[in-house]
Amino acid sequence: MARSRTSKFDASEAITNELIRIIERGVLPWRKPWTAGGSARPLRHNSEPYQGVNNFLLTMRTVVAGYTSPFWMTVPQANTLGAKIRKGERSSVVVYYGQSRTRSDDEQGTNDGDTAEARVFRFQKSYRVFNADQIEGLPEAFHPDPAPTPEHATDQAIPHMQSFFDAIDITTVFAGDEARYSPPVDKVFMPGISRFKNPLNFYGVWAHELAHATKAPHRLNRDYGLSRFGNTAYSREEIVAELTSCFLGQELGFTAHTLELNASYLYHWLRVLRSDKTAIFKHAADAQKACDYLIARSEAGRAGATDQAA
Repeated sequence: MARSRTSKFDASEAITNELIRIIERGVLPWRKPWTAGGSARPLRHNSEPYQGVNNFLLTMRTVVAGYTSPFWMTVPQANTLGAKIRKGERSSVVVYYGQSRTRSDDEQGTNDGDTAEARVFRFQKSYRVFNADQIEGLPEAFHPDPAPTPEHATDQAIPHMQSFFDAIDITTVFAGDEARYSPPVDKVFMPGISRFKNPLNFYGVWAHELAHATKAPHRLNRDYGLSRFGNTAYSREEIVAELTSCFLGQELGFTAHTLELNASYLYHWLRVLRSDKTAIFKHAADAQKACDYLIARSEAGRAGATDQAA
């Protein structure tokens, strides 16, 4: 009798299908204001924040499941802390990237004239984690108290957010009711803050448009091909801008936001995810780069302003 084969688990496919199912419900859960135990980002068991796609995935899962703890860990990590997973709880898949190096012919002692050079290649592996809310017996530190929700006056700038964006050396013009980045003039165009019911949405939109500006050749040089409204290249760039706004919002205290119609925006996500199971990983990596770039430019701008004042 022939043995039945167990198909190999495909983390990219499983994660992409999970994301598609959630978006098909008509929501983008990471846009909901949230903190878990006072943290705006998912944390490893050692309090290190997750980055890139894992940050995005665990943020989404925290919101969808309603977890109150920001901490995530593997079964061995929980066991080391004297805790155990509650019966019936389901794990969440996350990924990590590593790199390996092949040995050259010289290193293997097999050089016969046609030398094969050593090559470095990257690989992706997956592992499973549980939220602290799914685990019994953890120290109280893994269930921190929630942070108070800050109140912001309508139509008024939020000082720490405003100073962050003002320091970025990308020109923003405040005029009209449209939000966009214009590559020919390398400028972001934004409605004024008074046009937003919630000032947090103003900063979410501004972050989105600045994310688009990072694609310029003299910045991060991000290119998915000829972009026209609604095509795949356009949709890919929209996902990067959305995720950049999400990541930057975790740093500053707002959520991702755009002025686009929701149904149209969901379509951008679904068309890309359905056609490419690796897309969310690529675009989350690009979004992390864009987020890091904007943070670095803001820090440089504020440092320069301090030097001039001194």
